[in-house]
Amino acid sequence: MRILHIDTGREMRGGQWQVLHLLQGLAERRIPSRLLTPGGSALFQAAVSLGLDVAALRFYSPLLQCGRFDLLHAHDARAHTLALGCRKPLIVSRRVAFPIKRTPLSRWKYWKATHFLAVSRHVGELLAGAGIALERISVVYDGVRVPDCAGVEDRTLVLALDSDDPGKGKAIIERAAEINGVPVHFSKQLLRDLPQAFLFVYITASEGLGSAALLAMAYGATVIASRVGGLPEIVDNGITGMLTDNAPESVACAISRLLNDRELAQRMAARARKQVLRQFTVDHMVEHTIRAYEKVLA
Repeated sequence: MRILHIDTGREMRGGQWQVLHLLQGLAERRIPSRLLTPGGSALFQAAVSLGLDVAALRFYSPLLQCGRFDLLHAHDARAHTLALGCRKPLIVSRRVAFPIKRTPLSRWKYWKATHFLAVSRHVGELLAGAGIALERISVVYDGVRVPDCAGVEDRTLVLALDSDDPGKGKAIIERAAEINGVPVHFSKQLLRDLPQAFLFVYITASEGLGSAALLAMAYGATVIASRVGGLPEIVDNGITGMLTDNAPESVACAISRLLNDRELAQRMAARARKQVLRQFTVDHMVEHTIRAYEKVLA
């Protein structure tokens, strides 16, 4: 089994981290893989630093290289398009929670893919709603690495993702912080800042799953997240975190409640971390992806 991966993203976002984790997992299991991604991109540089097989992506690269591989795995929508000219089984990862277009070109594009990996049941339902047969869809949740989390009791930071995407709810969180008079630290370096986070606030208009929320759960922070998309599949409201409406008053209320009841917040965080270990580790993601490869190749 030899896999050619294609990812067109230039920033290191949630999808690119999953590609990197997957490639590492496949290498550990001695499954030959090559990644095509834009030269100089964050993912390209990370793959090179880890000694993974990676090449700079050109629009004709998949067509030239696919003959040496048994299966193509397109990790985003543009990669899906670039892979269509190859006469090999094609798996497409679907990570976003917006509906599929119903144009003739879009219908043809989705008909050409052999199998889809939906990042959540919610995304799988959207694919099925667009007419894709259930046997062509597998749900493969994101996986995160779970670190040691010493010093959870001493944390005070209220953390949120710093994103320029207007759909990611930064303005809502800022207004909620004003209502509460609580400082919120907006971070572009979650791996650096999560060990100090008591709360992680993740507000978004649309979400396939929420790998940033999963990462916060793995690091022992209590998650407050939007009640949208795939987030309710990872955050059990009142048990492993809190779900909220996308309104400043609702977010402020959730932050205030957990800051004023640290024992409740810590119980939620402990249960969430155990849930990640049971269901959302990198190993889980890699193994479920390999099962999908084997299903397609069989």
